[in-house]
Amino acid sequence: MKIYKNLVNAAAETLQEIFDQNRYADKALEKKFKSHPQWGSRDRRFIAESVYDIVRYKRLFSDLVQSEKNYWFMVAAWVILKGDELPDWPEFRNLKRTHIKADFEALKSEPKVAESYPDWLWEFGMNELGKTLWEKEAKALNEPAKVVFRANTLKAPGKELEKKLMTMAVPFEKIEGQPEAYVFSKKENVFKNPLFKEGYFEIQDAGSQQISAFLNPASNDLVIDACAGAGGKSLHLAALMKNKGRVLSMDVEQWKLDELKKRAKRSGAFNIETRLIENEKSLSSLAGKADKLLLDVPCSGSGVLKRNPDAKWKLSEESIIRTKALQQKILNEYCNMLKPGGELVYSTCSIFPSENQQQVSAFLKRHPEFELKEEKTLLPSEGFDGFYMARLFKKS
Repeated sequence: MKIYKNLVNAAAETLQEIFDQNRYADKALEKKFKSHPQWGSRDRRFIAESVYDIVRYKRLFSDLVQSEKNYWFMVAAWVILKGDELPDWPEFRNLKRTHIKADFEALKSEPKVAESYPDWLWEFGMNELGKTLWEKEAKALNEPAKVVFRANTLKAPGKELEKKLMTMAVPFEKIEGQPEAYVFSKKENVFKNPLFKEGYFEIQDAGSQQISAFLNPASNDLVIDACAGAGGKSLHLAALMKNKGRVLSMDVEQWKLDELKKRAKRSGAFNIETRLIENEKSLSSLAGKADKLLLDVPCSGSGVLKRNPDAKWKLSEESIIRTKALQQKILNEYCNMLKPGGELVYSTCSIFPSENQQQVSAFLKRHPEFELKEEKTLLPSEGFDGFYMARLFKKS
């Protein structure tokens, strides 16, 4: 593959924005592509693949080029490791192909470097999961995320969506054991697909889809999704309830609820109501009202690093400590919205027990009126994102 200087420069500039200006990788790439509409699919693929690979393996590439800031050299090292010829440019005069390959082979024996995790996160993961399981999951978290979508049964049964996709020659695969879950077989510009624009499907990971189903809402329930965000799980709840009953989607950020309203309109989900959490009164007014309560709480995001690889460089042990305190606060304060005889699902996109099983255990000690009915952990090594979910029953 021929390498062009403007594309290497674009990849290096994007990396500089991600690491030095603390931008999210997807947003930095989106901005770069918008500013260069003349680039074709090959050019975009070169930039996106090199950027995401270097973001995933930042520590490894930094060691290979002996610099944490020389993004040009990192892109060059990526080209070498892909097996392509490095152009004879003055900028690459001091970079030796044989040295890069030899150093790469040597670094393979150091797992935290080869898999590219900060020292603190590597130790944290081992303390949480044990050496064997953490090394397995750390490797799996470096795999590119699959693009998974959920058939919106409010618009059409899954079989009908399958026929429409086949008519459009869009390749997909069914995910076994999940009736509404599919994965695109190759990269697609999903958001330009007319079926997406018409609300026939939503982008939602296979693990995330399991959480709404785990809550098992009935069509006449009042279901409160109290950390709704932009509403992926609220939309799924509405579909599971066949647009009956009521889904009350709450969040502390109005802009997220505004986005949910747009998505609900596109999806034909008419039983969703949004409400901003402004203060304690927002919660106390709903005391004892909910038949089902979903608390998909903020977390480290350790289970979704496949999807957000730059997050492992933005995380800190201090931020996880703060997040765990917030999880406890949400559990303690929001649980009062559930009526006796109702069920609560606590969920995270984390694989760390201190955010999951340990939080539930501590909550049950503080709240003997609740009992654990079932819990489930989904690991990244199983093929999709990592999630935890626990269903709790509130005694009468």
